Amino acid sequence: MPQLLLKKPGKALPQPTLVSPNNETRPKKTAVMFAGMTEAEVIRKAQAGDAQCFEALYMHHKRRVFSLCLRMTNNYAQAEDFTQEAFLQLYRKIASFRGESAFSTWLHRLSVNIILMHWRKKGLPEVSLEETLDPQSEDGPRKDIGKRDDSLHGSIDRMTLENAISSLAPGYRIIFILHDVEGYEHNEIAEMLGCSIGNSKSQLHKARMKLRTLLPRAGSAKNINIETQEMAVAA
Repeated sequence: MPQLLLKKPGKALPQPTLVSPNNETRPKKTAVMFAGMTEAEVIRKAQAGDAQCFEALYMHHKRRVFSLCLRMTNNYAQAEDFTQEAFLQLYRKIASFRGESAFSTWLHRLSVNIILMHWRKKGLPEVSLEETLDPQSEDGPRKDIGKRDDSLHGSIDRMTLENAISSLAPGYRIIFILHDVEGYEHNEIAEMLGCSIGNSKSQLHKARMKLRTLLPRAGSAKNINIETQEMAVAA
């Protein structure tokens, strides 16, 4: 196998620009990824062994993969190692990508599985993805566990939030990060992790409930809000 020299995640490269007739520049708006090709074309060439196209995929996706690994591990060095391993795995397995899901979803599933395997080898406590909520009383209030939790959305010190997320059990942390931070839908998470949509919703609900107990209270739970969207933008 050719040796891969993957650079560590760093500053994003400048975006290509277009020059208009009056010499004004504007951001490039087309979906071209590399050398005039779309991502789908770059993927096909990378699957055929084109090293430059594989590097283009690495440069395009490395920051988000690293961000995902960092949030899941809360360890910069480990996140770098997992990012490296993810792209080495990608190099070996890219031919198996069939386009049945978005490439980023497929790559993130590969990355998450690497981290899960590491946790299992280390024997870290992990909440089962098959765990479900207790049956709800027909007369009790309905729990929309797959919906946005308004009491966990808003503004709170980012460092406090990230520390709270890092203290979640791995099973809870994975679902919370993928859904509330990375923005994946439950069907996508279920595909990534090999669990049911219902189990994804259950784990998210429990993660949010646990965070409410971990975060400092300011009057009542309704005043405690988490700005996960800012975290995603910063990735």
